Amino acid sequence: MFGLFKKSDPKEKLNKQYKKLLAEAHQLSKSNRTASDAKLAEAQKILEKIDALN
Repeated sequence: MFGLFKKSDPKEKLNKQYKKLLAEAHQLSKSNRTASDAKLAEAQKILEKIDALN
């Protein structure tokens, strides 16, 4: 309740987006390998941004 108005830092936001992309890539790997590879490439770019913040 006390964290209701707390702003999330950019690193936390990128981590959430990264995990979401990995989950989508995993789901797509079962049906469409090309789309899965595209999602993994997006996730890799976000991971590079996270590393740059560190």
